[in-house]
Amino acid sequence: MQQAPKYRLRDILPKGLYWRTLLIIVAPAALLQLIITLVFLDDHWQATSKRMSQGVAADVALIIQLYERNPTPENLADLQALALRPLRLEMELESSAPLEIPRCRPWGSTLDRHFLRALTADIGRDVFYDSTCPGPQVIIRVETPRGVLQLKAFRDRLQARSGPLFVFWILGATMFLIVVSVIFIRNQVRPIELLADAMERFGRGEDAGRFRVRGAREVRGATNAFFDMRERISRAIEQRSQLLAGVSHDLRTPLTRLKLQLALMAPSPEIEDAKRDLADMEETLDEYLAFAQGLAEEAPEQVDVGALAKEIAADVSRNGAGPIAVELTGHVTTPGRARALKRCLANLIDNAAAHGDHVRVTVQGEAEAVLVCVDDNGAGIPEEQYEEAFRPFSRLDATRSRNQKGVGLGLAIARDVARSHGGDILLSQSPLGGLRATLRLPRPA
Repeated sequence: MQQAPKYRLRDILPKGLYWRTLLIIVAPAALLQLIITLVFLDDHWQATSKRMSQGVAADVALIIQLYERNPTPENLADLQALALRPLRLEMELESSAPLEIPRCRPWGSTLDRHFLRALTADIGRDVFYDSTCPGPQVIIRVETPRGVLQLKAFRDRLQARSGPLFVFWILGATMFLIVVSVIFIRNQVRPIELLADAMERFGRGEDAGRFRVRGAREVRGATNAFFDMRERISRAIEQRSQLLAGVSHDLRTPLTRLKLQLALMAPSPEIEDAKRDLADMEETLDEYLAFAQGLAEEAPEQVDVGALAKEIAADVSRNGAGPIAVELTGHVTTPGRARALKRCLANLIDNAAAHGDHVRVTVQGEAEAVLVCVDDNGAGIPEEQYEEAFRPFSRLDATRSRNQKGVGLGLAIARDVARSHGGDILLSQSPLGGLRATLRLPRPA
């Protein structure tokens, strides 16, 4: 039998810093307010209301006893005036009426039992009490020899008015605390969100520029450290590009002279071997410079990954690799550097075409990323050598025996491009029987 999933507390708690900080501040404060409210209502409001109810019960019992000692109309009129003026009790005698009358609601307040218990104890007989009807008064009915004596007492004599007022102030204070906390926490979390966005954009190769440093001292320090790190990395990339431009010029010039000298020499087997060595050196130099140069100075833009994949597949097919199927699913446009992504896809598709007779490219657009899967039916690579395949100048000829060209920089260049866009490339076994290379390019939120 399948077990039901277990839910832990951390599974339902908020994941973001904003809501977690708000919960840390508001939850203890709200819990404290709730405890104070419960203690106040139980100890102060309930006790005070109970004493007030007992006082009203004593007044009602006294009025009834005075009337029963002298049940004359004159005494009733005097007691009515006495009850109304100092005691705020409205009193009338119903000569032929039942003790109980219909209630407005079937239940009343929890404080009714205190008043009814005290009134019954003082009078010593059955009493009808109704506090369920709307209005400022409650009804008390007591049976006497001359009829039913009905008294109406004001509610503020039976219940303390400070209880609801106290609860209102507690709720108001809690809401004020929540509003202040939301404003304060938002101002503290916003700089962290800006820093995270700038770091993510820098990881994709975009220049987010500088923004105003705000927030706590630690956040300001982290932001300034990020700005300094970004400038150092940008300077290092610029210096690398300048250095590589000089290296390219310095190395290509002697290679060109050697090729010219060999072309002017009389043909011989040694000359042909030297020409092939020079061609290998030039190819090695081109791959090495492509790997080291990285993204150079290309500006980011919206790139249609599906169109790039179709263009590269058509070029590879024209070079004799055979037809390459390209399947598109969903929206496959993402921010990036077009030339760098084209180089990345070209390396993946070229590598698959070099080691398999059948190549399939699948481009799938998801909510958070664009996935490109390049499959071939070649010999594949053992799982323990997946990471080894990404190392620069790595040649896995023992397993990919059909690889007769290149110096082992294709996958290294492709992963370098993918990671510079905030993504990555993973290798796995292909459904076609060979190797699958999956390129993941994240989309900004």
